[in-house]
Amino acid sequence: MVVCSGPATVVFDPSLTSYDFGPAHPMSPLRVDLTMRLAEELGVLGHGLKTVPAPTATEEQLLTVHDAELVAAVVRAGTTGEHSDRCGLGSDDNPVFRDMHVAAAHVVGASIEAFDQVWSGRSLHSANIAGGLHHGMPSRASGFCIYNDVAVGIQHLLDRGAERIAYVDVDVHHGDGVERVFWDDPRVLTVSLHETGQMLFPGTGFPQDSGGPRALGSAVNVALPPGTSDAGWLRAFHAVVPPVVREFAPEVLVTQHGCDSHIEDPLAHLMLTVDGQRATYLALHELAHEVCGGRWVATGGGGYSLVEVVPRAWTHLLAIVGGRPLAPGTETPPEWREYVRTMLGATPPMRLTDGRTPAYRDWSEGFDPESWLDRAINATRTEVFPYHGLDPMP
Repeated sequence: MVVCSGPATVVFDPSLTSYDFGPAHPMSPLRVDLTMRLAEELGVLGHGLKTVPAPTATEEQLLTVHDAELVAAVVRAGTTGEHSDRCGLGSDDNPVFRDMHVAAAHVVGASIEAFDQVWSGRSLHSANIAGGLHHGMPSRASGFCIYNDVAVGIQHLLDRGAERIAYVDVDVHHGDGVERVFWDDPRVLTVSLHETGQMLFPGTGFPQDSGGPRALGSAVNVALPPGTSDAGWLRAFHAVVPPVVREFAPEVLVTQHGCDSHIEDPLAHLMLTVDGQRATYLALHELAHEVCGGRWVATGGGGYSLVEVVPRAWTHLLAIVGGRPLAPGTETPPEWREYVRTMLGATPPMRLTDGRTPAYRDWSEGFDPESWLDRAINATRTEVFPYHGLDPMP
């Protein structure tokens, strides 16, 4: 296992939890608060992982990806409460709230700082777990995402001279917004593993969606069947992600770590455990060291099991970013458990593991055409591998 061989940071301040659609909305900022509390009490923060403050993105920075009409509508919504169907503001997914522009721009600014940390060499790895708002479109808020912090961060590096950036999205939902922004840009490889759009929002991300005419093969989509668990997920991941990322040879690896692929997540239908998610994080970390000298930007994303899943998954992520992975069987601290009980009236998890040891059958061992999972993997490899000079056959 590769360990971090350079400085690592997490971009955070408590005001990032102001990105808050209200108490009835599934994307509660409690998940960020609980993660940072758990990481701190387990010694993840400050021991190989320095916390740096989160700035707020400027309008100029937002406009590198987003239309002026959207930014103006978000500003109005956050001051007057005005809805905008055209810009996706005021829906059940994206209700308006006071100062929403400030809160959303703060998340974007935090991600820009993480990108700057890595591109400047101040950090080898940097994370923003409040980020990963991958559904945001240039002209429209979508899927709990007002602005697309990841897309703005990637564009920020391109504007500073980056020539090849790989983005890998392991959220249960297709990373449609990031893909849309860079659909026809050969400098950006977008890879998304997600539950098939036949079953789940946003209904996109199929193997044939492989990039624009100037960037064929730059979009890679693995549309997984519902019920996919650790073994199937890791089989798909290793059959697709490392080969295409290696061939693309990026200067920076950017990853989005929505943990809504977990079996207990209420909004989707995959069946991963925290242990399977941790195995994915470790694999991405190793890939960053293999292909781009360890330059790695990691963000959060979806995840709606607020107490049981998100804090454990993202604490593992932060520990890996910091170069000190936590043992799966690590107990949650008593102080953190008491906080969960007294402040939330919830039953906290006792350990960072779900008690599984992730294992998978490597793609080289053969393809089963009777398996929906294998057909999905094969469809992606068949569509995009030739664009990268790779053999799609096992």
